Amino acid sequence: MAQENCNNVVLPSMIKQRFLSKPNEVGVVAVGFAEGQQLQEDLDYKVSYDNTVHNYSDIVPTTDPDFRGMKKPLAVSAATEKLSQQVYEHARDGKFVLTLGGDHSIAIGTVSGTARAIRERLGREIAVIWVDAHADINCPETSDSGNIHGMPLAFLTGLAKEERRDIFGWENGIKAFSMHDVDKHGIGRVVEMALAHIGSDTPIHLSFDVDALDPQWAPSTGTPVRGGLTLREGDFIAECVHETGNLVAMDLVEVNPSLEIIGANETIRAGCSLVRCALGDTLL
Repeated sequence: MAQENCNNVVLPSMIKQRFLSKPNEVGVVAVGFAEGQQLQEDLDYKVSYDNTVHNYSDIVPTTDPDFRGMKKPLAVSAATEKLSQQVYEHARDGKFVLTLGGDHSIAIGTVSGTARAIRERLGREIAVIWVDAHADINCPETSDSGNIHGMPLAFLTGLAKEERRDIFGWENGIKAFSMHDVDKHGIGRVVEMALAHIGSDTPIHLSFDVDALDPQWAPSTGTPVRGGLTLREGDFIAECVHETGNLVAMDLVEVNPSLEIIGANETIRAGCSLVRCALGDTLL
């Protein structure tokens, strides 16, 4: 997360996040993430960690047959359950929780952990802002691939339940915007509409898949899609969510430097920029 332009002055945010009792503390949960120590050095936040790498290989079952067409359902279930507990513990302590993935299936754990903590600590329900090139709302029976990273929203909203497979997301309180809306209205208006739908007094969990950015900005990701957001548009989303004062947690997923050697650094820089904007850094 090194700052590239020495002429830019990075200023910490003066906006208080009203739902955090420890607004200057960040609980970082890294899932399948290596070489992330630079994050602590580059952020002006107290980062909580226990100096231990937790190896949960013991929770991976020796056999993991497909279920309802889903691949590795037992492994994903066990991992997201562990993750949910870790996120819950940080969020219940009043810290901002930053989870670094990992594919987007981890949101099954992160969002559920955040929701449980905020419900217990504040007696409130959270809103989720989901930024992704894909809807990730496939039900097991409608998925062509069987990959659970294409299903997290279906699980989080209950749409994946067998008795509800005929119900679509829009009937479940989901407001969706596409690149058509961004082209038609501009990113500013789209973010305004999204935040208006949530309301001004609701804790927000921002779940950001870097593949929402055009491959020009983030090529080293699992399922890049042309015609996506610019990095500036992605940063703007993160900035606006921070400016609400309601942000309690963030996921950054699908940053995978091993997939595209030439574009790896560019993707890492994009991911770092998104996180910094969500934490409130501004450039002058």
